[in-house]
Amino acid sequence: MNLSQRDQKHNWHPYTQHKTAQSHIAIMLGEGALLWDENGKEYIDAIASWWVNPFGHSNNVIAEAIYKQLTTLEHVLFGGFTHEPAVLLSEKLMEILPENQEKLFYSDNGSTSVEIAIKVAMQFFYNKGVKKTKIIAFENAFHGDTFGAMAASGISFFVEAFKDSMIEVIRIPVPVKGKEQESIDALEKLVKTNEFAAFIFEPLVQGAAGMVMYEASELDKLIAICKENQVFTIADEVMTGFGKTGRNFACDYLQELPDMMCLSKALTGGTIPMAITSFTQEIFDGFYDDDINKALFHGHTFTANPTGCAAALASVKLLATPEMQENIIRVNQCHLSFQEKINQHPKVRFTRVLGVIFALEIKTESNESYYGSLRNKLYDFFIENGVILRPVGNIIYILPPYVINDVQLQKIYSVIEEALEIV
Repeated sequence: MNLSQRDQKHNWHPYTQHKTAQSHIAIMLGEGALLWDENGKEYIDAIASWWVNPFGHSNNVIAEAIYKQLTTLEHVLFGGFTHEPAVLLSEKLMEILPENQEKLFYSDNGSTSVEIAIKVAMQFFYNKGVKKTKIIAFENAFHGDTFGAMAASGISFFVEAFKDSMIEVIRIPVPVKGKEQESIDALEKLVKTNEFAAFIFEPLVQGAAGMVMYEASELDKLIAICKENQVFTIADEVMTGFGKTGRNFACDYLQELPDMMCLSKALTGGTIPMAITSFTQEIFDGFYDDDINKALFHGHTFTANPTGCAAALASVKLLATPEMQENIIRVNQCHLSFQEKINQHPKVRFTRVLGVIFALEIKTESNESYYGSLRNKLYDFFIENGVILRPVGNIIYILPPYVINDVQLQKIYSVIEEALEIV
């Protein structure tokens, strides 16, 4: 049996109906923007393996940092202890995070970073004897698969089985063009009830919804409303963080700053699972008390894992290099050129570009389901042609490693053009 066949015996894959799914492709090697399977077939990783590999696969700088750390201190509990990689990483992140962020809480992945933010928002008010137990979120949001994160997510089939077991979340429209005032009105009505602890959002780009984009000026208005009404704001930058939108964070486009930020995915350059939730000093002070019961009783065994911190520190330093910043600009310019060309195609409804993110919606006669026949047909076509893309319904998006070269980008664009001819 080959590796793909052996995989089927014991492994349960994410977001997979195994009765109908094809066998999973066994990847043996990765370098830069490329992956190779067990048969030697080459693939361009056009989505940076779920948005985590901005500096490419098998990055030597990050690998060296991990190796060095493993030979010094691989792990130590963060309860009652600290270590140099965590201190260095906190200092480095404070140089690039929005100026109001002061405290960092480490966890394991994007979902847990969101979970922590929601718990902190609710307990902050509980510590003060104020009952605020509800959360506000956008329609069609996605924030993760743990219970608090699921509750905040608005893509129904992800959460349908658990909807009666979650915290109460009320959704407002995303302030896309034409819905700006509707979004503002809905938020203003909710915050006046004084029942909501926080408003959580994916800043500027809703990833899992199909790279839905909206303006920073509109998010500024929503954050300002929350500030006026003592509702905390949580920026879920798990997807958008670390250069994806053309700036270090999507929040760098804002005038109004969020109270909390959730970071993961590209944090360690795609090497080690790790996440961070950042907070203002005000929020931290809401837990700083002689009463032990007002502490945040939340933790993970691998909180602030030294090896993960070393990988993240190397990743953040790589992001800041002139070469990587130039790569981000180059990829964006390539996307814009392709956008100008493909916008004229009769099967294209719209395209969107922000930073290294490109999204294209195909014209269809009916609404396409998330994992429907069109999506599956497109996915299979891309794989057959050596490009890893995961369409969302009838939306194709590209979010490549920053190190991808122009030839590889042009192949992605060409394969998308070919795909439009078969739909």
